[in-house]
Amino acid sequence: MARFIFNLPDIGEGIAEAEIVAWHVKVGDTVEEDGRLADMMTDKATVEMESPVAGKVVEVAGEEGDVIAIGSPLVVIETEGEVAVVDAPAPKSEVVEERIEVETPEPEDVAPVIEAAPPPAPPPSVEEPKPAPKPAPKPAPAPVAHSNAKVLASPAVRQRAAELGIDLGEVRPAEDGRIRHADLDSFLSYGGAKGFAPAGRPMRDESIKVMGLRRRIAENMAASKRNIPHFSYVEECDVTDLEKLRADLNANRGGKPKLTLLPLLITAICRALPEFPMLNARYDDEANVVQRYGAVHLGMATMTDAGLMVPVIRDAQAKNLWQLAGEIGRLAEAARAGTAKSDELSGSTLTVTSLGPLGGVATTPVINRPEVAIIGPNRIVERPMFVPDGMGGERIEKRKLMNISISADHRVVDGYDAAAFVQAVKKLIEAPVLLLAD
Repeated sequence: MARFIFNLPDIGEGIAEAEIVAWHVKVGDTVEEDGRLADMMTDKATVEMESPVAGKVVEVAGEEGDVIAIGSPLVVIETEGEVAVVDAPAPKSEVVEERIEVETPEPEDVAPVIEAAPPPAPPPSVEEPKPAPKPAPKPAPAPVAHSNAKVLASPAVRQRAAELGIDLGEVRPAEDGRIRHADLDSFLSYGGAKGFAPAGRPMRDESIKVMGLRRRIAENMAASKRNIPHFSYVEECDVTDLEKLRADLNANRGGKPKLTLLPLLITAICRALPEFPMLNARYDDEANVVQRYGAVHLGMATMTDAGLMVPVIRDAQAKNLWQLAGEIGRLAEAARAGTAKSDELSGSTLTVTSLGPLGGVATTPVINRPEVAIIGPNRIVERPMFVPDGMGGERIEKRKLMNISISADHRVVDGYDAAAFVQAVKKLIEAPVLLLAD
């Protein structure tokens, strides 16, 4: 038998370490050649490690969540053969168990035990008083029987009372001796402190190790808030006409992908950005250099089962509405399925984050460092608004409104520039015909 030491290979340019996010084997398992060993996460992607040999796993590098350096042993596999096959031999420290043996004396070496003289007889004892007998325990009180059967109530009222844990015998009816739903409501409001179900159910205490993508998110968000002085600005936009345009386009889309609000918003952002180049930029705070970009590589914050990921729409400014819709769907699906490539998850110059129908009234999103701004559309709501009536006056009309939030790096972006940019986007989405004009 021989031992094969599988060292963690170089899995990306400039990568010095990787985190163990999942083990597919454990000590004692038998692994086939090209069998799955572990999933390793770097700053850019998650990579699956495969075994170059077949054999029995005898050592693993650590637990899930541990970070190991490139070139360090990841797995030791016991293989068939006389000569050990070792990849980049690494010294192995051996733990020597020290045993201390204690001799047990032979029976003949043990000195004879001298019998002690019998102890003197104790003096006559005085009779001690007997302890008073303990009182018999009181019987537990018998449970109070519910008197539901003795009251007048409909089956629906009885079922509701049972669900709430209410004894109908404790409820006072308002009239004619029959308990109704209104009587239950009164009981709950004024006299039911002890007679109805608790507000919630107990939950289990647990500790969850922060690892993998969740650890990356935590580190990136902490670095962003620690290093970037954020400021936020929110503006209300009338998207009634934009939503009508979207409905018309979807009704005549044929085989094209269905349009959401996001492709329209991205188009407005790309049309407004040339006047505000400082927003489509990345800031190297160590070198004190701001890199502005001509192309818009738009990050799209996407919620997945593993956590928040930001796939990137390359050259968003060069795509039309239908192409943007197709890319949004493709990248979101790849992110949720875990099949997004490394270059699809890096290199963004500006990010959009949307919670869809959960968007709330306003948001203050955290900047995707090293970018300098992030934009967040919020939920669309309908409200009455004063609008021109075409005759010099105004009338009240139901309109669809949406707030747009932006967070920016105050080291690079001034408040006036961020507000002016949002106003430019607002002008485009409130007159959506401008989005389709050349």
